[in-house]
Amino acid sequence: QLQLVESGGGLVQPGGSLTLSCAASGFSLDYYVIGWFRQAPGKEREGVSCISSSGRNTNYADSVKGRFTITKDNAKNTAYLQMNSLKPEDTAIYYCAADPSPQWSDYVPYPHPSDFGSWGQGTQVTVSS
Repeated sequence: QLQLVESGGGLVQPGGSLTLSCAASGFSLDYYVIGWFRQAPGKEREGVSCISSSGRNTNYADSVKGRFTITKDNAKNTAYLQMNSLKPEDTAIYYCAADPSPQWSDYVPYPHPSDFGSWGQGTQVTVSS
C-alpha cells in the first residue's frame, strides 16, 4: 500500500529554518514525481515545489524561490524540503504528494495539487515570534 508520512514541522521564528521529510513506503521514488504543497487557514492548497523521479530537476513556486530547496534520497526512499529565511506567511500545513512518472525521468511539472493522487497527512509549520 502506497503511503507518505511527513515529519519535521514545528514552531520557528521569522528568519529561521526547518527541514521537512517525506518518507515513502509501498512504492519506489524512482518511479514518482514528488511534490510539496501547503494550505494555510482559510486558503486553498497551493503548490510549493516538485522534484523529478530522477532527482535532477526541480520546480518552485515564485513565493519560495531562493529560500526553499527540494531534494530526495532514493536509497532512503525519502524526499525533503529545506526551508530557510522563513516568513510568517509560510505558516501552513505542509503536505507531500506523489505522481507516477517513468523511472528516473527528468520531467518535472509545476506543482498543481490536482495532478497528484497520493497524499500524506501533513505537518504543521508555524512561523512566529
